[in-house]
Amino acid sequence: MPSPKAKNSGRGSPVLGGANGRYEFMSLTKPLNRSSPPPPLLLQRQGSDPTTARLRLSESPTRRRGSGSSSAGQVPPPEEDGIRLNPSFARVALSSLLAVDLWMSKRLGVCACEDSAWGSVRPLMKLIEVSGHGIPWLAGAAYCLYKSDSAAGQEVMLNLLMGLLLDLILVTIVKASVRRRRPAHNRMDMFATFSVDRYSFPSGHATRAAMCGRFLLAHLVLAAPLRVLVLLWAGLVGLSRVMLGRHNVTDVVFGFGMGYCQYNLVEVLWLSPQTLQGLLGHLA
Repeated sequence: MPSPKAKNSGRGSPVLGGANGRYEFMSLTKPLNRSSPPPPLLLQRQGSDPTTARLRLSESPTRRRGSGSSSAGQVPPPEEDGIRLNPSFARVALSSLLAVDLWMSKRLGVCACEDSAWGSVRPLMKLIEVSGHGIPWLAGAAYCLYKSDSAAGQEVMLNLLMGLLLDLILVTIVKASVRRRRPAHNRMDMFATFSVDRYSFPSGHATRAAMCGRFLLAHLVLAAPLRVLVLLWAGLVGLSRVMLGRHNVTDVVFGFGMGYCQYNLVEVLWLSPQTLQGLLGHLA
């Protein structure tokens, strides 16, 4: 018979069982020291290698969860990524403007080919296109300068010719610098094109129509009905460029603004016959 003292000592002992091949358990009733490390959760067989026990402890789920949380803490928060990836307001506005421009140009290109919605009006639009071409205007201004008898007429035709040449130079420089392609629905069947005419921005017809329209209204056309016809012609030239699919809407709008400013430059560089004779005398 075991003594009651032995039973009581067995209840309070942290070890259950003998020492030969049996397991040891930590007491559940004994308070833990907060300064000491927590007891291992793994069972250790007596006589086993302590190094193996430490390796098993390091592979515990608690350690794995801790390592996962530490590595996750190194990932930048999603707010910073969102701020870094947000484009600027100017870029968004420009992209939206270009998208609207392409959409409007596609919808207004009703004469781009014979099968378009207004394909039957295409020959009339091409006639208006020729009326705003640079070659007829250069040839007409040179012919009028040659046939003019008065000094005032020669002065006007000379400056118109200078303005047309200035328009060709400036439009060529801008087109070669920007190099914007023409709309995809355009057919390259234009009258007398050059290498730079494969670019779209700005519309040379629109710049020429605006500049020549202001020139005619200021120096040649006085009657009110003719002034209305000049304004109507300039507007139809710009509209025909979009309806034929030659240009986008922004190409024509910028062309009108550029041609309007070109006339101011012609007025600044205005040449009189005396000034021209003096320049020719210095060159000779």
